Amino acid sequence: MRVLDLTTLRGRRVDSHGSKGFSVAAFGLTAEAHLVTVTLAPGGVIGRHPAAARQLLVVLDGEAVVFGGSDGTGEAVTVGPGQAVVWEPHEPHETRTVDGLVALVLEGEVEVGTPGHHVDPGDV
Repeated sequence: MRVLDLTTLRGRRVDSHGSKGFSVAAFGLTAEAHLVTVTLAPGGVIGRHPAAARQLLVVLDGEAVVFGGSDGTGEAVTVGPGQAVVWEPHEPHETRTVDGLVALVLEGEVEVGTPGHHVDPGDV
């Protein structure tokens, strides 16, 4: 067993797509997907952009105001710790926060089940 201290990951600042207060730090990678931590400062924005692949954002701390839909300007939805958002490949989306946000993002070839759904038969 290994314990990962995600608070020590060095993030890379991202300004593309009009983003502000946004940094990302990678800590997992396969040929099919990558796993990163995302930090948004208070008032931060991950600017509207198309998902390169299926993307799962899992909120760890703070609240995210997320947008999706065919043009990325759909209805705003607020999600908090213990909640996740899934965007499909090429779906325009945007993430904002008022007070700050820490989240995990998994992007790539991954099947995302619904809560309570066993994806791996070994889970039972």
